[in-house]
Amino acid sequence: MLVAKGMFDALRERGFDLAISNHAGAILSVDYPAVAQELEQALLAVSIPAEELIGSGGGEAPSTQRLRNSLYDAGWPKHEFDFKMIVDGKETVANSHEIDHVRWSEIGNVALEIEWNNKDPFFDRDLENFQRLHAQSAISVGVLITRGASLQSEMFRIVHDCIKKYGFIDEAELVREFGMKDRTKRQREAVQKLMDRQIPFAEAFTKHFVSDKFGAATTHWSKLMDRVSRGVGNPCPMLLIGLPASIIVE
Repeated sequence: MLVAKGMFDALRERGFDLAISNHAGAILSVDYPAVAQELEQALLAVSIPAEELIGSGGGEAPSTQRLRNSLYDAGWPKHEFDFKMIVDGKETVANSHEIDHVRWSEIGNVALEIEWNNKDPFFDRDLENFQRLHAQSAISVGVLITRGASLQSEMFRIVHDCIKKYGFIDEAELVREFGMKDRTKRQREAVQKLMDRQIPFAEAFTKHFVSDKFGAATTHWSKLMDRVSRGVGNPCPMLLIGLPASIIVE
């Protein structure tokens, strides 16, 4: 599942994970070169301050929301596809599939989903939606963006270094300074238990925060590759993109 030579070179240089399946590279390079360039430029502009990463509480950082907004501005709106099957005048099947972003064109459409930090079964939903939409000729290519392998593996270091840089010594201070939502009793107690074992606050908070918010069962590159290697989403042509650690501004 290699990306065609010459496509998305700038993304590869920045460390983005890229994979293509079912001839999506040929389709994008021949039929949608301008669309591919739009997408590349939007991704190259993504940067997330480490403070935002923590302050978002694990949810979509404002910078990731800015990626969405840049795609909206470039003509990639959200869209809900509705399907109905009529047999002898009677409706037998009715389905709808909401897609984060759709790039319309006269020759076909490109669908795009962003799974920044969700439960990993959402990958199955997205890939299966791509499969159904492609089978109905509603889309030509499906694009899925998630956290890349380097970002997932370096998450602990990024969060830990950021907390140490500010010298936080308790959660109340961190929540106040980073504008986080109030931590739950369960979250506070989990960090306190680690600190009771003489683990410094920065390490204790990071251990729990990263495990709780960016754990192995959330949406990231290896979980996506697991699905794709099993054929989930086939035979829809797909471009898969992992956001790298290099987008984090420390």
